[in-house]
Amino acid sequence: MSQTGIPYLFLRGGTSRGPYFKRADLPQDLETLSEVLIAAVGAGHPLNIDGIGGGAAVTTKVAMLSRSDEDWADIDYFFAQVSVEDRLVDYKPTCGNIMSGVGPAAIEMGLFEPAGDVTTVKIRAVNTGARVIASIRTPGGVVEYDGDAAIDGVPGTAAPIELAFMDVAGSSTGAFLPTGNLTDEIDGITVTCMDVAMPIVIARADAFGLTGYESREELDANTEFFAAMEAVRLKAGEKMGMGDVRDSVTPKFAVLAPARDGGAIAARYFMPWKTHPTMAVTGSQCLASCALTPGTVSDGLLTRPTGSPVTVTLEHPSGAIDVLVDYRLDDGFEIISAGLLRTARKLAEGQLFVPARVWG
Repeated sequence: MSQTGIPYLFLRGGTSRGPYFKRADLPQDLETLSEVLIAAVGAGHPLNIDGIGGGAAVTTKVAMLSRSDEDWADIDYFFAQVSVEDRLVDYKPTCGNIMSGVGPAAIEMGLFEPAGDVTTVKIRAVNTGARVIASIRTPGGVVEYDGDAAIDGVPGTAAPIELAFMDVAGSSTGAFLPTGNLTDEIDGITVTCMDVAMPIVIARADAFGLTGYESREELDANTEFFAAMEAVRLKAGEKMGMGDVRDSVTPKFAVLAPARDGGAIAARYFMPWKTHPTMAVTGSQCLASCALTPGTVSDGLLTRPTGSPVTVTLEHPSGAIDVLVDYRLDDGFEIISAGLLRTARKLAEGQLFVPARVWG
């Protein structure tokens, strides 16, 4: 069987990993592109045995990069969430963890020239229009991957990558509160529907009979909870103006509980049909914003910090993530920017092959 080779880099970005391509090296029409990405990842089998996916939603993600023609941005980052067991590709969301690898990958691909010991890359997330400034260590003009920065969910340490997210409110739906309400009642569950970097339906864990401290394995085994959650998510998607979301990974879903390990609040984040093993970078910004906003489902779950900017620590199944939030409360909650520290590592480079019958 003849095959088509596609140049690629394979990186861990934050707590996710996947192939990074030049957009120009892939089909331009989305229908053919989806078939190529499904073949590359091996979607349609729980182990992704016929592709390079890892059998989990955090390992079936794809980044496609190009030089940006927008005045502000240096690099355009087009993201694809490929399903693990279904032959589906979702281009609606973006991914902040995979974005951690965009700056290093762009430099490695020759799409951006490093400058000095620290290189700043302005990234436009094509899917949502979000703007992100990434700072990457590049001593001697070479991307540095070794370092002392540690993030929960990844073993060992690596060079730090700072991400500053700009204009994140309403990035997908056009509104900070897409339903116009701080809370909504759906199927007897009180939720906050919020859009900051990622649209999320947020509930209290106890509303579903959960503690909020369950492990990923415990939650994934709770089919009754997932059925109830999905019913709420589908109705919330319509209320948020997102239409029929049954085949879309957005809006995501999350539950909150009081912190128990020194953080600001405990959170469990869903992708949405599996529990995230840690916490999504985009999702963390939305949940931190919810925690800081009076009148949301977070009321009574934490003592809200005062002042701005402020660091909100979210406890997740593998540890915690810190989100630095710059915001205003003059006339309701208004987020200015959110910053996070991530790491990335190049794992492989070369050619990735798909059957020529998929794309010749």
